[in-house]
Amino acid sequence: MFDNHLIGSLPSEVGLLINLVELDASGNNLSAEIPNSLGSCIMLVSLHLEGNEFQGIIPQSLKSLRSLEEIVLSSNNLSEQIPEFLGKFRFLRHLNLSYNNFEGKMPEEGIFSNATGLSILGNPNLCGGRSKLHLPACPNIKPHSSRGLLARKVVISVACALAIIIGMSCFIGARSMLKRPRSIPVISRSYKDWKVGVSYSELVQSTDGFSTENLIGSGSFGSVYKGLVPGDGTLVAVKVLNLQQQGASKSFMDECKALRSVRHRNLLKIITACSSIDNQGQDFKSLVFEYMVNGSLEMWLHLRNDEHTQSKRLSLVQRLDIAIDVASALDYLHHRCETSIVHCDMKPNNVLLDEDMVAHVGDFGLARFLLEASNDPAQSQSISTGLKGSIGYIPPEYGMGGQVSILGDVYSFGILLLEMFTRRCPTDDMFKDGMSIHQFIAMAMPDHAMDIVDPLLLVECEVVDVDGSPIQARRLVECSISVMQIGLSCSATSPSERMLMDVVVNKLKTIRDSYLNLRGRG
Repeated sequence: MFDNHLIGSLPSEVGLLINLVELDASGNNLSAEIPNSLGSCIMLVSLHLEGNEFQGIIPQSLKSLRSLEEIVLSSNNLSEQIPEFLGKFRFLRHLNLSYNNFEGKMPEEGIFSNATGLSILGNPNLCGGRSKLHLPACPNIKPHSSRGLLARKVVISVACALAIIIGMSCFIGARSMLKRPRSIPVISRSYKDWKVGVSYSELVQSTDGFSTENLIGSGSFGSVYKGLVPGDGTLVAVKVLNLQQQGASKSFMDECKALRSVRHRNLLKIITACSSIDNQGQDFKSLVFEYMVNGSLEMWLHLRNDEHTQSKRLSLVQRLDIAIDVASALDYLHHRCETSIVHCDMKPNNVLLDEDMVAHVGDFGLARFLLEASNDPAQSQSISTGLKGSIGYIPPEYGMGGQVSILGDVYSFGILLLEMFTRRCPTDDMFKDGMSIHQFIAMAMPDHAMDIVDPLLLVECEVVDVDGSPIQARRLVECSISVMQIGLSCSATSPSERMLMDVVVNKLKTIRDSYLNLRGRG
């Protein structure tokens, strides 16, 4: 129910939805206070109430929503202090309280210590907090003498009189503004504005004319540029889609709204979209995503042999965490969306890493959308051929005319998993004359696993057992063998032999927990 024209208050009956996972009432005209009953929705993961006219405080009842991963309350009229309990939410990664009337001392725990996951712009009366936030120090309140107290009373009286005069002026001005038709809330240009929609000229400005200096990647679906949101300098990633035919994708914005409603902590968040005409009069379609500061998994797996290699290598646990993140995202797309979404291009370039090295899968849903966008059967066939994946990750059945399916994604994930733990790309020159990365690893398992595991992982092996053998090496290789066996199962030639992603997630978590327990004892 986001981006509508809903008015009035958010019904207290929302508290009856105890299994509610996501609530998005953003971009409406809702007012009054956030209902206390919302605290009953203990399964809530994502809460979006931005772009409304909510007043009062953030209710204390929300402290029971400990599963929340993102809270966006920007562009409202909320006031008083920001509650301390938000800093105790263990899973909270994104908190946006910008453009409200919050005041007083900033909390410092949890999300409030993470400047990249927190936005508090447009709250000039906040103070204190972590130094990264660059807020003014909170004033020290000292006892006043009787003479000073009298002076204070005079000042307060004058200030109150002025406040009443200013308040009346604001009231009269607000009354006159309410007579005008109202659409999207207008605030200073920021990340919030772009949630509703963005123009071609704004994207040109933000990417410096789609300059090559800002080009950060390209693939089956289009080119990606780094951009700056005008005004506050927030970094975003702008993907310009490959659309050649005139009048293509008439339902583009509707599709984008649907994709925006697909939310998971390991999916790359779509901020907004642009459907316009470029400077040459051609159709222009673009998506704007959150910018991931640590780039793609591809960059981390295939670093050049230079001085940065050792400082940027991925540890075993990091690889396990990333594998679990990607598997969780695919499990969500395959089994937990209203309609299953097949990714069609699962590869390291489409796995992006944030500041905490949490993986976010990008380009989900675009294959289906671009196929539906074309009205030309011949072009649809051409697009279909190009959107079934990237060389090395395409399941064998697609090459024989098979339909795209979630089991095709499982195959691509299996190849990605093998690549992560051997750091061998499936398109390496060594894989030719019928040899594939799947066959290469299957032949080495399990006796020669040490020979194919990424050598950079072996740097972790330092502890020596009583017989002189490295304990960590043995455990690390055992763990890697278990993971690669999952990769081999997922990339089996026959789709019926592949694991489903929910099974993969559970198996990978078990392997990670077992390795961490053994390492702790070692």
